[in-house]
Amino acid sequence: MEKIHFDQLEETLYYEKLDNGLDVYILPKKGFSKTFVTFTTKYGSIDRSFVPLGEEEAITVPDGIAHFLEHKMFEKEDGDVFQKFSQFGASANAFTSFTRTAYLFSATDHIKESTNTLLDFVQQPYFTEQTVNKEKGIIGQEIQMYDDQPDWRVYFGSIENLYHNHPVKIDIAGTVESIDGITAEHLYTCYNTFYHPSNMLLFAIGNVEPEEMMQTIRDNQNAKTFAPATPIQRLFDEEPSAVAVADRKLQMDVQKPKAYVSFKAREVSLQGRDMMKHELAIELGLDLLYGRSSKFYEDIYQNGWIDESYSYDFSLEKGFGFAMVGSDTAHPQQLLSAVKDVMNEAAIALPFTQEDLDRVKRRKIGFTLRALNSIEFIANQFTRYKFNDMNLFDIVPVIEELTVADVKEALTSITGETQQSTFIIEPPTKEQA
Repeated sequence: MEKIHFDQLEETLYYEKLDNGLDVYILPKKGFSKTFVTFTTKYGSIDRSFVPLGEEEAITVPDGIAHFLEHKMFEKEDGDVFQKFSQFGASANAFTSFTRTAYLFSATDHIKESTNTLLDFVQQPYFTEQTVNKEKGIIGQEIQMYDDQPDWRVYFGSIENLYHNHPVKIDIAGTVESIDGITAEHLYTCYNTFYHPSNMLLFAIGNVEPEEMMQTIRDNQNAKTFAPATPIQRLFDEEPSAVAVADRKLQMDVQKPKAYVSFKAREVSLQGRDMMKHELAIELGLDLLYGRSSKFYEDIYQNGWIDESYSYDFSLEKGFGFAMVGSDTAHPQQLLSAVKDVMNEAAIALPFTQEDLDRVKRRKIGFTLRALNSIEFIANQFTRYKFNDMNLFDIVPVIEELTVADVKEALTSITGETQQSTFIIEPPTKEQA
């Protein structure tokens, strides 16, 4: 078992790659009573076209299948897995994102029993056509519920505007129509391809003894047989750098319009420390351009163009990336024009100095250090960084080394009019009401 020490944060991470390819990381945290354990596969909603394990021809599966599979993993022939966790006083959950599916539990006692339960239920799939068809109605209701939520629609509507071909533009849960085509055979095909231990990571944090926990995981995995690990062939259509749709509106039952500008990233091939540096540089750039201490924010606040819903964010994964800025507003066109003007001006000359950058760097470091005191935050974020060859605990030293030149270079990934798109959700007209 390898020890990885982070002097600046006074943390020691324990790591071992098991014989079946599973990566295991353990981070003991003194003074914590709770333990979080996550078991995550590098498989998300964008992985819709691939070569199945043991085959040579690529297939495309129905949209939403990764999320559907996550739901079905909890149902077994002998009952519901949640009940098993509750017997040990553990709280279990799961989630599916664009790029990963995670299963997790938190507990203060019986950690060994819950860890074995987590490993066993994720590694023992059970699907039948009857149970799959039953789930379609449940997930269909979930999809319809999200379709009725304006905040969800403006978020995914903005992403849809950006992308021509990349499956990130497809809702993680799919559509009612797409999930209707899912079969038990589909689920087994996806499971066998993406749920091999070599494509997964187990992370434990909290009140754990590293060697004892590692031995529990070793014993569990050594008792099982897995097919040989093979590289996964994922297929993605070529994606143009420009946005697919420049402007779009949607009418929904809202009291006030929701207006967002999204910026499509050009640089989406980085991994490792380069990716972390690029991501943090853009985040700091957005803080300086659109943050609550910026001139832009002061102006739009004084003009009454935003309310407490105002937000900005940047998301980056291998193959796609985008920033969003927006708010509920009674003045959507004025807000959108102001947001775009700031980015267009920044493409010519940055309106901040190294001193300004150092100020937001200090604030970002403070936020990061506070977040790294939360085992919930670390448990949710660690795997995302590892799957991109980054280490969560490198954030602070990378922030410290960033310069204005780094921020300027990174922002060029999202500047330019061909990278911009607007999306407005507005109330129906009086004639339609």
